[in-house]
Amino acid sequence: MEFLDKNYLLSTETAQELYHRYAKDLPIIDYHCHLDPKEIWEDRSFFNLTDIWLGGDHYKWRVMRANGVPERLITGDADDREKFRAWARTVPYLIGNPLYVWTHLELKRYFGIDQLLNEETADGIWEEANRLLATPEFTARSFLQRFKVEMVGTTDDPTDSLAYHRKLRESEAVETWVLPTYRPDKGLKIRMPGFQEWVRKLEEATGETAQTYDDFLHLLEDRARFFHQEGCRLSDHGLDRLPWAESTMEEVAVIYQKALSGEMVTAEEEEKFQTRTLFFLGQLYASLGWTMQLHLGALRNANTQGFQRLGPDTGYDSMDDLRLARPLATFLNRLEQNGTLPKTILYSLNPKDYPVLASMAGNYQSEEVPGKIQFGSAWWFNDHTEGIRRQMTDLATMGVLRRFVGMLTDSRSFLSYPRHEYFRRILCDLIGGWVERGEAPSDLELLGSMVREISYFNAKGYFAFERVAQVSE
Repeated sequence: MEFLDKNYLLSTETAQELYHRYAKDLPIIDYHCHLDPKEIWEDRSFFNLTDIWLGGDHYKWRVMRANGVPERLITGDADDREKFRAWARTVPYLIGNPLYVWTHLELKRYFGIDQLLNEETADGIWEEANRLLATPEFTARSFLQRFKVEMVGTTDDPTDSLAYHRKLRESEAVETWVLPTYRPDKGLKIRMPGFQEWVRKLEEATGETAQTYDDFLHLLEDRARFFHQEGCRLSDHGLDRLPWAESTMEEVAVIYQKALSGEMVTAEEEEKFQTRTLFFLGQLYASLGWTMQLHLGALRNANTQGFQRLGPDTGYDSMDDLRLARPLATFLNRLEQNGTLPKTILYSLNPKDYPVLASMAGNYQSEEVPGKIQFGSAWWFNDHTEGIRRQMTDLATMGVLRRFVGMLTDSRSFLSYPRHEYFRRILCDLIGGWVERGEAPSDLELLGSMVREISYFNAKGYFAFERVAQVSE
């Protein structure tokens, strides 16, 4: 077996059969990503390989810093060719990191380039890739169509007009469904600078005022119902920690007024505000038939100087290790007791929480939707061979792997779609290994159906995309 050959990661005959016969050619449902709908609508062309590959990719920025690359060649004022060469010099040091695989998989699948990227091959790869990027077959929409991306779920603030989503929905020229995802994180961070400005944007988006906490909740619901009309069927919350603090509506109303007037809000008060607001939103999502996604356990902006220099999402985040089980159980249980627990996907950035999430999901399942509470795919720092295998193994041992809704890119790059291939290969190898060791039957029809469902069909059914398709017509 050779690096990235047709049986890459497929270590058994069963794994090879499962991948090539059942998984390889399925469409992609990328239900959570950070692509810009404007770039899809405009069918953006890219200036060069740095523009599409390195701009905004904090995964690459982190390892370049770890390799001693000056910031000027990462996010600074160096020209694009210099930055690409700096990346090419870094790549040979990344064996064992998924970026090494993704880099070469993307070169191979998008550009037909089989060479290993290094300082010697950099200029030739630069010229060939840029030549292709200048053609009509290498635009944003073309990438989606080439990889049979059926649906893209972007990540959108409630104040967004969704103008580009509407244009995309109404266009017959765009084959991929590009649907918004409701992410109200800025409305929960009342201690962060900018909360008052965000509330003003919310008011502008609705044409109403948010002078009271009741008003605020009403406007959040108003925007959610607007998003629903535009095809949204998912929410998403990027929570450093899951809050749970008991309070009364009257208490939280006072806390909201303090935040709105610019007074100092304590951490305890913020937790009360977040708890009650999240609970309201969970109930709202259930009433709309949405799926709630909870991304938990990130320690963000850990490098103050880096954050001050470059802002958020620039490569200065890591795993946190806060307690999760009790607040999560309390939150889900209260929604369940109230009859308003929505379909929910639980993600943690720290793999120590995998057994917690896998076992927690089993507490709140329901006959109304098989796999209603999902233990979500390996995320961010865990999106590699061992992390993906560990997540699916924990899910299999504590739940029902066959109901898993599968992979997502969680990416800002149009070059990320080979990650679905990567995931499917790991899935098939995991199952093939079970067969090899006698832990699963050698029944290709049974196992092939399982692979197809996890790779594509579970997500299609779980998120009710038939309904979305009607909205999109």
